[in-house]
Amino acid sequence: MDQGQPREPNPAAAPAPGEPDRGLVAEPAQPATPGMPGAVPTGSSCPSCGQPVDPAAWYCEACGGPLLPTAAPAAPATPSGDVSAQTRRLGSRASQVIACPACGGTVGADGYCQTCGAKAPSLRDHFAVAPGPWVGGVCDRGIQHHRNEDAMALWAEGTRAVLVVCDGVSTSIDSDVAAMAAAGRACDVLTARSSSVVAGEQGEDAAMAQALVEAVAEANRAVIATTAADSTNAASATFAAAVVVGDRVHFANLGDSRVYFLGETAHQLLSLDDSMAQAFIAEGMPREEAEALPRAHAITKWLGRDSVDTVPRTGVLQVTEPGWLVVCTDGLWNYASTPDELAAQLPTGTDPLAVAQHLTTWANGQGGHDNVTVALARVPAPAAPGSPGTLGAAPTEEDKEQPQHG
Repeated sequence: MDQGQPREPNPAAAPAPGEPDRGLVAEPAQPATPGMPGAVPTGSSCPSCGQPVDPAAWYCEACGGPLLPTAAPAAPATPSGDVSAQTRRLGSRASQVIACPACGGTVGADGYCQTCGAKAPSLRDHFAVAPGPWVGGVCDRGIQHHRNEDAMALWAEGTRAVLVVCDGVSTSIDSDVAAMAAAGRACDVLTARSSSVVAGEQGEDAAMAQALVEAVAEANRAVIATTAADSTNAASATFAAAVVVGDRVHFANLGDSRVYFLGETAHQLLSLDDSMAQAFIAEGMPREEAEALPRAHAITKWLGRDSVDTVPRTGVLQVTEPGWLVVCTDGLWNYASTPDELAAQLPTGTDPLAVAQHLTTWANGQGGHDNVTVALARVPAPAAPGSPGTLGAAPTEEDKEQPQHG
């Protein structure tokens, strides 16, 4: 999504540029000792000069005369909850990222790669999850954005999987929160629904299509519930999801995050963008020209409090050959929009996490103008005994123009 005007972190809580993060330790105050010579009980004014004084003060602000406070100092304000990521506990790791996303080396306790020296990003700025040997994804801040406003949530069990990707609209407030809330809630809904569907049963396609519609509705409620009700620029995000049940892929999207299937011989873009570029493409403009327009990424449908339509497009694909199911944000497809272009960037190998990291690194190498999220599943799933279902999502640091957004 296009970059808006970011809210800057509190400069008082941030270290100087280039300085490694450190825990903040305040020097304890050294108040005057009660009963010290010359100290006079504090009233509403200083007994020496007559100027107004704070009842909790030990010294007069005007003349410096000693006082004895008659009231306790005010309790410190409770933090708002938006604690600066620059402040951390003494003795804790500077970054919880262990493997360097730049070179794959080991990140030391100081937050720097021991191989290439690169500073590791925060867990929110770069995370990777692999809930199964055939499912994995990477979510990355990119090069030019000041924070990661993308999100993903993945689940896999046996030959079933759920992949959800959301892209926070940068011109809206708290879009990073919106994307994370939406992805997590939708994944929960789809995990529960896909687990109850019997592959090949009559009505499976209709049931999964309805589940995708419900997942988007729940994701929208999650965005509204976790962002400010009185915001003058309501948080918003795109949505793209795919559910694998055996050799069938059910998918849905809202906005311009996409779903592709890149088979061994056939490459397909399954989703259809809700964007100004897609509107021009529908009128006959070549894709390359439409996607280069100044307002190409202005979206016409989105998740958020001010959305007027949150019903997604849905579809189903019968997989007839092995291939990669790709759910991604425009941070990737900006540089390889057509299915053939994207397929050309796939490396050899069948490890989804390695492939996702390769595509992320490639996108950043093209300029990294946006956040990059790539979620992958190798479909059909490799024949192997099913393992307990696991859920993958972003870890925490502790463990408008109508009708467009752009």
